[in-house]
Amino acid sequence: MKYGVLQILGVALVVLGGQGAIRQLVDHGNAGLLGWLPGGFAASVTVHVAAVAIGAVVSGWARSKAKAVGRRS
Repeated sequence: MKYGVLQILGVALVVLGGQGAIRQLVDHGNAGLLGWLPGGFAASVTVHVAAVAIGAVVSGWARSKAKAVGRRS
């Protein structure tokens, strides 16, 4: 169960980070959820890309652990 939840959270980070990074690249002035973050465009895109990377690592790790336990095929 916990690996399934971690997979869902990881995929959510990938989706939100990817969507935010693409939005930032298309419209530099629209920071979205990260409008409060100092540093402007570069900091915002960096945080979005980091969210994608962290989400991919977490979801991949959770999937491999769930597979090892026998919950995934």
